[in-house]
Amino acid sequence: MRHIDLLVLAAALPVFLAAGLPIAGYVALAAAWLVQRTFMFWAERRVAASLKAGDRRSAMGLTGISTLGRAWFLAACVLLIGLLAEREAGLAAAVLAAVLFTVQLSSLALARYLAGDPRR
Repeated sequence: MRHIDLLVLAAALPVFLAAGLPIAGYVALAAAWLVQRTFMFWAERRVAASLKAGDRRSAMGLTGISTLGRAWFLAACVLLIGLLAEREAGLAAAVLAAVLFTVQLSSLALARYLAGDPRR
C-alpha cells in the first residue's frame, strides 16, 4: 500500500507511449520521483530515530522540511523539463507529478489509518 505510487509510475509509461506524450517528460519526472522517494525513505528513518529518542520537535521539523522540500524539488524539476525539453513535456510531467503526489499522500494516509498508527 505504501508503494502504490511506484506502480502508478510504472503504469504511466504505456499510457505515455500509447498517447504519444513526450517521453522526455516521463523519463525526467520518473528520475526525479525516484530521487524524492529515496529522500523520503531517509527522512522517515530519521523521524523514527528522533521519535525513539524522544525528540518530537526534531521529528516534526524533519517531517515538515522533507514534505515541503520534496514538493518544491518536483516543482523545480517540472519547470526545468518544460524549459529545457519542450512545453508539452513539462505539462505531461506536471500532470504525472500531480497524480503521483495525490496517490502517494492518499495511500500513506490510508495505510496509517488502517494500521492504527499513533502518529496520525
